[in-house]
Amino acid sequence: MYISILYCLIGLILLVVGGDWLIRGSVNIAQRLHLTPMVIGLTVVSFGTSAPEFIVSLQSALDGNSGIALGNVIGSNIANIALILGATALLRPIPVQGNTLKIDAPLLLICSVILAVLCYFTQSITRIEGIVGVVVLIAYTTFLVWHSRHTIEKTEENTEDTPKPSLLKAVAFIIISVIGLKYGAEFLVDGASDIARSLGVSDRVIGLTVVAIGTSLPELFASVIAARKGNVDMAVGNAIGSNLFNILCVLAASAAISPIGNIDPAFSSDFLWMIALTLLIWLQMRTDYRLTRIEGLVLLMCYTVYLTLTAIR
Repeated sequence: MYISILYCLIGLILLVVGGDWLIRGSVNIAQRLHLTPMVIGLTVVSFGTSAPEFIVSLQSALDGNSGIALGNVIGSNIANIALILGATALLRPIPVQGNTLKIDAPLLLICSVILAVLCYFTQSITRIEGIVGVVVLIAYTTFLVWHSRHTIEKTEENTEDTPKPSLLKAVAFIIISVIGLKYGAEFLVDGASDIARSLGVSDRVIGLTVVAIGTSLPELFASVIAARKGNVDMAVGNAIGSNLFNILCVLAASAAISPIGNIDPAFSSDFLWMIALTLLIWLQMRTDYRLTRIEGLVLLMCYTVYLTLTAIR
C-alpha cells in the first residue's frame, strides 16, 4: 500500500512538473506565430496541459484498464469546468468572447453528448470512431489558427522590437517534459490500480477522482496563473480546449490505437454530470458574457457535491 501511494505521489509530481514545462515550451513557440491569447489557450496551452490525461488514458487503454482511461477523461472534464473555471472565476471574473459562445462551448457540448450516447448504447469506442474524433480535432484546430490569423489586427509592427523566445530552449523544455509525463503516467496508473485493488475500490472511482484531479493540476495552475497575470482569455480557453482535447484526442486517439471496450454502465451518471456542467457554464457565460465570482462559487459547490456523491457510491 505504502509503495503504491509513493508511486502515485511520484507520478503526480512528474505530471505536474512535466505539464508546466510543456506549457512553457509550447507557449514560447506559439508566441513566435503571433496567435491571440484565446487561441493559445484553446490549442497550445490546453493541448499541453492535457498531455498527462492523454498519456495516462493511452497507457490505461493499452493495459486494458478501460475504467481508468474513461474515468480519467470524464473526471478531468468535470474538474476542468467545475474546479478550474470555478476557482479561476472566484479569483478574478472571466470575460468571454463571442466565438467562445458561438463555436467553442457548443462544440464541446455536442462532443460530450455524442460521447455519452456512444458509450451508453455500445459500451465501447471503436477504432473508426477514434479516428473520426482525431480528424474533427485537426479540423477544429486548423480553423482556430486560420480564423485567428485572419481576424487579429496586425501586431507585427508592435512586436518587431520584442525579443522572440529561443526556439531551441522551447524545444528542450518540450522534450524533457514529454519524458517526465511518460514516466509520471506510468507511476500514477500503476499506483492507482494497486490502491484500487487493495481497497476494493473500482477503477472507475479511482479514475474519476485521484487520477482525474492529479492530471488536471496542470490546467489548474495554468488557468490560475493566467488569471493572475490578466490573461483571462487564456484561462477560459485552456479549460474548454482541454475538454475538447480530452474527448477528441485523449479518448479518440487512445481508441484509434487500442479500441476501448467493456465500458462500465455506471459511468452514465458521470456523463450526465459532465453534460450538465458544460451546459451550465454555457448558460452562465451567455448571461453577461463573463463568469462572475458568484458563478465561480456555484461551480465549486457543484464539484464538491459531485465528489461527495462519487465517494458515497
